[in-house]
Amino acid sequence: PRAMMKTLSSGNCTFSVPAKNSYRMVVLGASRVGKSSIVSRFLNGRFEDQYTPTIEDFHRKVYNIRGDMYQLDILDTSGNHPFPAMRRLSILTGDVFILVFSLDSRESFDEVKRLQKQILEVKSCLKNKTKEAAELPMVICGNKNDHGELCRQVPATEAELLVSGDENCAYFEVSAKKNTNVDEMFYVLFSMAKLPHEMSPALHRKISVQYGDTFHPRPFCMRRVKETDAYGMVSPFARRPSVNSDLKYIKAKVLREGQARERDKCTIQ
Repeated sequence: PRAMMKTLSSGNCTFSVPAKNSYRMVVLGASRVGKSSIVSRFLNGRFEDQYTPTIEDFHRKVYNIRGDMYQLDILDTSGNHPFPAMRRLSILTGDVFILVFSLDSRESFDEVKRLQKQILEVKSCLKNKTKEAAELPMVICGNKNDHGELCRQVPATEAELLVSGDENCAYFEVSAKKNTNVDEMFYVLFSMAKLPHEMSPALHRKISVQYGDTFHPRPFCMRRVKETDAYGMVSPFARRPSVNSDLKYIKAKVLREGQARERDKCTIQ
């Protein structure tokens, strides 16, 4: 089973994050739609003009929000998905999802529709085994809205149909290049996931690793914590958990929920 506390180390600073405050955000979509650019905006507020194909990138951001520690792992997946089993595992372990297409590419929108269907199917299968709550926070993201209406191949009304009637799914048109609507998209995603609003890029102070001591509980014991105290730090040495670790996590989740149901049956009998 997942440990109750995760101990993380950044530089000379070591701190623990409760397992209940550890989440994984999975970013999916076709190639060249701007997934990595959106992740870059989220992590460091930058946009890279040069395109580099992604195999799979893993990032970790740690927060201290009013004295409580949170961890967000970000999985920036390949648009080519050469390993379908790996993508399925990414979906199984994901807590919140961003599905990205390019507004000037009908093919990338069709891929998002396929991905949404796959996520719902995979998560439904897991839910049946664990009896988890059905909530699945997801944002459908139409990127490159700076290209103008002449280049548009996907009408907003058509994209909005993918999220209609689902309060845990939202549609945004953004520009990673111009940084349009990106902060708002993350704010809504975290709200749907019932995570602190301060995890959004615009709502916390960015701390670099050399100032990691800010995350240590001690400063919060020495002074009164303000309601607005929120810090975020990108962990520069984070490594993606192994496939074996992910598989063990899923197996433990299924077994743990199964055992809980057996206990409930015994109690009822």
